[in-house]
Amino acid sequence: MIRLPFRRPGGAGAVPREPLGREVLVLGGVAFFVMLGFGVVIPVLPVYVRSFGVGYLEVGAVVSVFALMRLIANPFVGALVDRIGERVVLATGIGIVAVSSALVGLAADYPQLLLLRGVGGIGSAMFSVAAMTLLLRTTPPHRRGRAVGFYQGGFLVGGMAGPAVGGLLATISLTAPFFFYAGTLAVAGVLGLVMLRGSRIAAPVETATQAEPFRTVLADRRYQAALLANFANGWASMGVRGALVPVLVVEALHEEAAWTGIAFAIAAVAQTLALGPAGRFVDTVGRRPAMLVAFPVAAGALLAMPFVGELWLLVVALCVYGVAAAFLGTAPAAAVGDAAGGRGGRAVAVFQATSDLGAIVGPLVAGALLDAFSFPAAFGSAVVLMLLVPVLAARMPREHRNQSATA
Repeated sequence: MIRLPFRRPGGAGAVPREPLGREVLVLGGVAFFVMLGFGVVIPVLPVYVRSFGVGYLEVGAVVSVFALMRLIANPFVGALVDRIGERVVLATGIGIVAVSSALVGLAADYPQLLLLRGVGGIGSAMFSVAAMTLLLRTTPPHRRGRAVGFYQGGFLVGGMAGPAVGGLLATISLTAPFFFYAGTLAVAGVLGLVMLRGSRIAAPVETATQAEPFRTVLADRRYQAALLANFANGWASMGVRGALVPVLVVEALHEEAAWTGIAFAIAAVAQTLALGPAGRFVDTVGRRPAMLVAFPVAAGALLAMPFVGELWLLVVALCVYGVAAAFLGTAPAAAVGDAAGGRGGRAVAVFQATSDLGAIVGPLVAGALLDAFSFPAAFGSAVVLMLLVPVLAARMPREHRNQSATA
């Protein structure tokens, strides 16, 4: 039986619901504008790359190079964040992505396009590592789940709005979305520079929240479980859900490709609505119980997808996965903050890199399994990883520490 560390609202000793800090609100807004622009570009990018007269392999390379450069840059970005601070790295990373995106719209040939997308991946790594490090450092442990949920909500809402705007811009020209992306990034960068100025990130880090040495963090069971969770999440989201569900809709269910976007949009709404409750659950009940329950639920939803015979059943499975994904994102990130302490740029960078690695390897392995065997085998690769996470999470501390009185 899981003991709750917080009393019920209104009871003796109840912990009042505190508002999220200014940094969290600003980072949520930054995430929205970043993902809005990214969502605008994604539907247009393959068509734009094909306009250079290249094949589908080259299209895939442009998509992959962004994630690959994120993966390569992550360890260096973590050290940079610890050295010069989150605010500068965050703004610089957004600036790099903004300039490279605008230049993509002006690319003269395919090699330039490929190079610029790779540079954008480096900037993206700088932004994402700095933002998450800042979020975890400026949020006390008893609010980290809600803070991560709000931040991820900015990404989800921006990601839902982006493709619709991108479709409209594509009717103007194939390059218009890239200039729009640069504009939304400029807004995000200015928002971060102005609104984060003079905040707690400029103040000295309290002794109680000083970062642990990385080798100490790496030995922490909470951090180890979070790494596996993020790797499995990247594999499942990009390698199976993102790469194989569109194929499943067209080739197995014999539906129009447009239904994939509709199904994903419905699931995204379900995930967005679940982020608030998920954050509160992670903060009150704990990281460990969230991971013990959410990952098997997500695995069950993935396992059911290749066996559904109707589109509406697939939508239901995607919605179940989306609700579970609200916990998959918040609990591991909060656990990283608990393990890393005040400043954990390197710890956050490695944590982010595991998701990128899963997003790179997952599509390749899942695609190979689909070619050699079947849809169930391809989806099963993610299911196995998802079910390994609770095994490691069971070794985490049994109860989330109640630090609200001292935070």
